Amino acid sequence: MRTDRFTLRGLLLVLLLFGIAGLLPELVLQEHYDSIEQWIPIVMLGLGLVSALVLWRRPSRGALTTFRVVMALCVAAGAAGLYYHFAGNVEFALERNPELRGLALAWKALGGATPTLAPGALAQLGLLGLVYGYRHPAGGGNDTA
Repeated sequence: MRTDRFTLRGLLLVLLLFGIAGLLPELVLQEHYDSIEQWIPIVMLGLGLVSALVLWRRPSRGALTTFRVVMALCVAAGAAGLYYHFAGNVEFALERNPELRGLALAWKALGGATPTLAPGALAQLGLLGLVYGYRHPAGGGNDTA
């Protein structure tokens, strides 16, 4: 019997857990919890961590389904975060210069004080988790990875 840690699937799990272990404290250190919206990635990363560990330790169809749902929600939360960061930067840029429009405004928003593309890291972790769960043995899939 092959163990998860020596397969491609096992390496994907390690990468996922490593990403969560880096991103979660980063958000806490950045005090990313001033509003309900800012709690979303923290909660999603916590759920991702728990669901990944449960699936790894006690693989079952239910654990896999839960994990897949959490990972899909991480992708959605990452997309929502991109919107929130971009919209906040647009608002700030317009406060500083109400004349900005079009590409100039978009460029200012992308390089604004709030890192516009940072939520993409959460979406990437969600996608990585979905790849990990693809054809997972707990779901009756073929474990060829």
